[in-house]
Amino acid sequence: MNRVTRSFASWLTSAALAYSAAAFAEDKPANYPLRPIRLIVSVSPGAGADAIARAAGQMLTDAWGQNAVVDNRPGGSGVIAVELVARSAPDGYTILSLGDTLMLLGAQNRVSFDILKAFDPITPTSAQPYVLLVGLNIPFKSIKELVAYSATHTVTYSGATGVGATVHLGMERLAQLSGAKLLFVPYKGSAPAIIAVAGGEIQMAAASSIAATGAIRTGKVRALAALGLTRIPAMPDLPTVAEQGFPGFKITNRYGLYAPAGTPRAIIAAINRVVSDGMHSPQMTQRLEADGSQPAERMTPEQLKATIAREYAEIEQQVKQLNIKIQ
Repeated sequence: MNRVTRSFASWLTSAALAYSAAAFAEDKPANYPLRPIRLIVSVSPGAGADAIARAAGQMLTDAWGQNAVVDNRPGGSGVIAVELVARSAPDGYTILSLGDTLMLLGAQNRVSFDILKAFDPITPTSAQPYVLLVGLNIPFKSIKELVAYSATHTVTYSGATGVGATVHLGMERLAQLSGAKLLFVPYKGSAPAIIAVAGGEIQMAAASSIAATGAIRTGKVRALAALGLTRIPAMPDLPTVAEQGFPGFKITNRYGLYAPAGTPRAIIAAINRVVSDGMHSPQMTQRLEADGSQPAERMTPEQLKATIAREYAEIEQQVKQLNIKIQ
């Protein structure tokens, strides 16, 4: 286990221990769960999304005494994980843990079904900005210098997910705004992308704040910019892209849990209570903020469904404006 992985393991353990006492007080639905619950994640172990899913799974395990295990299904820019859950029985035993990628896949027609009809939203979990990481030998030290460097060199980058997903769409928008020449190189998750940056295979990686914090601690990569609208508390000296000349620019992600459509409402409501309470516990909030993240806004399943429908329409418009072609 490398130091990045150990960082995530430590983060997960502290999150689980902080929540366990409160979690056991939660009521569970009748006759559920009777067997392990699978949380399907579209990224490799070690990514920020993986850490969040494992924390949520530990909350459910502690609350109900039945294992909730993470099943990593990277690849296809999230399509593999999304299709697996959409085809699963709506019985509460197969849950999707994913961020805004779910809406992007639908807006780009990457899946053959309507994602608004295929899933029942359960609860948002956390909200994370992204951080732009570069190798230690990269000559540019700001977004302005990156743009100038790209006038004579195409700059390669990757991110937590693949073509047409959150990072790719956001960085293409930065290229459009700045005129920088950027080339996306797909990797199966932020962990292998960060390793590629450290090894000099590519020049940049946009990673969630949790993944980025662990990577920076290894001393093999450095941060170039925060990609949210505000600075990250764990990295107060790191300016945002917006501060570096591009007001309004951001790449952020809200993670959540989703069940196949038709899952019993009692199960969805119970998972919402356990995970929402856990994410908003004082210890968990403090742990998330230390790594540059935060609990997502509390929402009922119905509120989350309405929010996703509204944001989905906005993302559809953005995809059309950027005109990214998916192969």
